[in-house]
Amino acid sequence: MSLIEIRTMAQMAATGETPEVLFWVGCAGSFDDRARKITKAFVKILAQCNVKFAVLGTEESCTGDPAKRAGHEFLFQMQAMQNIQVMNAYGVTKIVTACPHCFNTLKNEYPELGGQYEVVHHTQFINALISEGRLVIKGGGSFVGKRITFHDPCYLGRANDVYEAPRELIEKLDAELVEMKRCRSKGLCCGAGGAQMFKEAEPGNKEVNVERTEDALETKPNIIATGCPFCNTMMTDGVKNFNKEAEISVKDIAELIAEANDL
Repeated sequence: MSLIEIRTMAQMAATGETPEVLFWVGCAGSFDDRARKITKAFVKILAQCNVKFAVLGTEESCTGDPAKRAGHEFLFQMQAMQNIQVMNAYGVTKIVTACPHCFNTLKNEYPELGGQYEVVHHTQFINALISEGRLVIKGGGSFVGKRITFHDPCYLGRANDVYEAPRELIEKLDAELVEMKRCRSKGLCCGAGGAQMFKEAEPGNKEVNVERTEDALETKPNIIATGCPFCNTMMTDGVKNFNKEAEISVKDIAELIAEANDL
């Protein structure tokens, strides 16, 4: 695919244009090498569908989710207010993000601070593109017939009741969706939420991500699908713990869709 031009809100504002949607990249999607691949996959899908989108670029700051979960409410509000001021100045109305942590914070915690936006997760957005006929899945490609299990991110599933969009996308790949015993509203955390990603594990007999990976391995999957960069990291580490990297891959839903469409 040819080079994709990604414009910032500032660049669009300078030419008097308004994007269809603001893509909130998030800290992981910007700085983590693995998560950046998810960002690129989603951008390829947006470009393929001619979605007029923009990013904040250097004007995007952390949503404040880790600070809030760690109990630093003051820092959270400082970070949130900074972002809200920037977005409101640009007249942002709709946001899409590939990170459920950003999704939950922007959707549920920014309104009381003056940030009123329509916020959608990237799996919902991709599903809508298909429903509107803007994205046509050519077929499952290498995923046809593969056993794929989906790990529900806490802030997507239990916190916001988004369960169907990622599963519908997997099924559009003509793959076999195999559910873990703990899924949907009974899903088990990967161990990274609540700012746990950034601290050492507490004493116990097993890491949470190892426990969750055991749930996934019971389904005998070819692929563990995720919808969160943190979950992706934790499940990837879990697969490595069992020395299963050669047999089982961990991929974000956006990566599955992009690869199936040769993007």
